[in-house]
Amino acid sequence: MSTVLRDSPFSINRAAAPALIVMILAMMILPLPPFMLDLFFTFNIALAIIILLVSLSTLKPLDFSAFPTVLLITTLLRLSLNVASTRIVLLEGHKGGDAAGKVIEAFGHFLIGGNYAVGVVVFIILVIINFVVITKGAGRIAEVAARFTLDAMPGKQMAIDADLNAGLIGEDAARKRRAEIAQEADFYGAMDGASKFVRGDAIAGIIIMIVNVVGGLAIGVLQHGLDLQTAATNYTLLAIGDGLVAQVPALIISTAAGLVVSRVGTEEDLSHQLIGQVFQRNEILYFSGGILGIAGLIPGMPHIPFLLMSVILCAIAYYRSDQRNTLQLPLPVEIPPEKTEAVEVSWADVAPIDILGLEVGYRLIPLVDKAQEGELLRRIRGIRKKIAQDLGFLAPPVHIRDNLELRPSAYRILLKGVEIGSGEVFTGQFLAINPGRVLGNLVGTQTTDPAFGLPATWVDASQRDQAQALGYTVVDVSTVVATHLSNLVHAHAAELLGREETQQLVDHTAKESPKLIEDLIPKQIPLTTVQKVLQNLLGEGVHIRDIRTIIGSMAEIVTRTQDPEELTAHVRMALGRAIMHGIFGNLSEYPVMVLAPQLEQLLSSAMQVSGPGKTSDVPGLEPSLADTLLRQTAAGVRQQEDQGLPAVLMVPPALRTLLSRFLKRVSAQLRVVSQQEVPEGKSVRITTVIGG
Repeated sequence: MSTVLRDSPFSINRAAAPALIVMILAMMILPLPPFMLDLFFTFNIALAIIILLVSLSTLKPLDFSAFPTVLLITTLLRLSLNVASTRIVLLEGHKGGDAAGKVIEAFGHFLIGGNYAVGVVVFIILVIINFVVITKGAGRIAEVAARFTLDAMPGKQMAIDADLNAGLIGEDAARKRRAEIAQEADFYGAMDGASKFVRGDAIAGIIIMIVNVVGGLAIGVLQHGLDLQTAATNYTLLAIGDGLVAQVPALIISTAAGLVVSRVGTEEDLSHQLIGQVFQRNEILYFSGGILGIAGLIPGMPHIPFLLMSVILCAIAYYRSDQRNTLQLPLPVEIPPEKTEAVEVSWADVAPIDILGLEVGYRLIPLVDKAQEGELLRRIRGIRKKIAQDLGFLAPPVHIRDNLELRPSAYRILLKGVEIGSGEVFTGQFLAINPGRVLGNLVGTQTTDPAFGLPATWVDASQRDQAQALGYTVVDVSTVVATHLSNLVHAHAAELLGREETQQLVDHTAKESPKLIEDLIPKQIPLTTVQKVLQNLLGEGVHIRDIRTIIGSMAEIVTRTQDPEELTAHVRMALGRAIMHGIFGNLSEYPVMVLAPQLEQLLSSAMQVSGPGKTSDVPGLEPSLADTLLRQTAAGVRQQEDQGLPAVLMVPPALRTLLSRFLKRVSAQLRVVSQQEVPEGKSVRITTVIGG
C-alpha cells in the first residue's frame, strides 16, 4: 500500500506544494478571521525556525538544493500574510489592539512595550539588518560563487575525465559528479536571483507599514470618529506588530540563506566546524583569557564580566589539553633486532625483475603504506581494473617499494627494471594544470604535468578553490602519480602482454568458446604467434577485448600463412568497424589523409627492392625521399590537429604495416589504417594529400 501511495501522482508529497501555493494565493483574496491569521503567523515563524536549523545541519550547499524555491515560497507567504493582516488592521483596527489577532498584539505590546516610537525604531533596524547586511551579503556571495562555479566547470569536468580514464571512478560515478557540478552552478545562480525577492520583501514591508499607519489614521479619524491620539496609538501599534511579525521570520530565513551560500563543503556540520576551527588551539584560548583578565584588573573596567570570561576561556583550554593528553597513545617501544648467523647464498637471494614497478622517495611512503591506508594503493587497483576494461587483458600487478636513492618527493615507474617515466610530487599540495584556457596566473612552483606535458603549478591547499575558479584542472598528489602510471601502461601495453598473460587470456576465452580454442591453439597456431599478433594490435592502439573475433579471423587464414604480420593485417580487417569507431566515433564520413598516387607507386616499388647501403627504414627508399615523407606527414598531422580532426593516414593494405612503423616517429597520435578497414556504409573524405 505504501508503494502505491508513494508512486501515485495524487500522493500527499506531490499535493503538498500545490496546496501550499493555492493557500498562499487564497490569503491575498479571501478575508481571514483573526484566529486563522494567528495560526498562519505562527506557522510562518515555525517554518523560518525549521529552515534555519536545516541550514545549520547541512554539510554542503547542495544538501539543501531546494533552498532557492523555499526562499521564494516563504517570501510569498509573508507578503500574503501582510495583505491579509492589512485588511483586518484597516477594517477592525478601531476596536483595539487585539483586533488583528493575538500574535500581532503580542508583537506590538510585549516585544516593544506598547511604545510605538520604540516599535518604529526596532522595525527600521530589523529591516536595515535584513536588507543592507544579511540579504545583500548573501546575494553577493551567491553571485560571486555562481560566476566562479561557471568558470571552474571546464577544469572540474577535466578532473572527472582524468579520474575516469585512470580507473578511479566508473561511468555512473562520473555521470553523478558531472550532474553535481551542473547542479551547483544552477544552485548559486538561483540563490542570486532568489535574494532579489528577499530584498524586495524588505522594501515591501516598509511600504506596507507606512500604508497601514497612514491609512489607519485616515480610516480611524474620518470613518470611525476616533480622536487623533487614539487612532495613532491603535493603528500604529497594529502596523508595527504586523511588520515585526513578518520581519522576524524574514530575518531568520535571510540568516539561513547567508549560512547556506557561505558554507565551504566539508564532512562536518556547522557546529563541529566552528568549534573545531575557532577553539582548536589551546594557546590562543589561554592568550585571550589572559588579555581579558588583565583588562578586568584595570580600574574603572567592569571587573566581574571580564574576569569571569577570562576564567571560562582558560578552563576550556585546560579541559581540551587534558582531554588530548588522556587520548594520546604511548609511543611504541623499539625492539632491537635479533642477531642471526650468516647463511649460505641460495637461489632465494636472486630477486626476479618486476614487470611493472613503482619506486617512491621516503616522503611519498604514506601514499603507498597499507597500514596508513595509502590513497595511491586504491587508485592503482582502479587503474588495473580500468586497463582490463579498456584493453582486454589483465595487466601485471604493480610492485611498489621505497628507494632512498631518489629525491624525497620523487618517484619513478619501471618496466622490466628499466625506467620509463619519473616525476616529483609534493604531499599536502595540489597540481593546478593549465588546459590551455585559464583566466589568470597562480603563485606557486612552476612545473610540467608528467602525464600530458601540460604547463602546471604546484599550489597550496588554500589556493585550490581559486585555481579551479580560474579554469585550472586541480588534482591531488595521488591522482598525478596514478594518471602518469595509467598513461605509461597504455603506451607500453604491448610489452606488458607476455606469454603468461596471453595464456591466461586464451584460457579465459576457452571457458566461453572451448571449441574455437581447442581446434586452433596450439594444434594449428602456436601461442607465441597469437601473442605476437595481439602485441601488434596493442602497439598500434587497438584493443583486444573482442578476442573471439581476433582468434576466429586468424583461424580463417592460418592454413595459408602463419606470418604474424599477415595475420595482424587480416585481423585488422575483421576489426575494422571497431578500429574506425575508436578513432572517429559515430561519424558517417571519415576525414583522412592519403598519399599522392606517384608516392604510392614509388613506395610500392621500394618494397620490392632491397639494396646494400640504404639508410632508410623502408627498404629501397632513398634517405632524401624518406626525410621528405616524414616532413610532409608531420605537416599533415599538424593541419589535421589544427582543424580538430584525428590524424589518420589511409594507405593501400600492402603499405600499411610498413608505414605504420616508419611514421611512428612523427606523432604518437598518428594512426595509419588500410583502405580495407573502412566498414560498409561509411564514406571517406580526403582532407590532406601527402606528396602531392
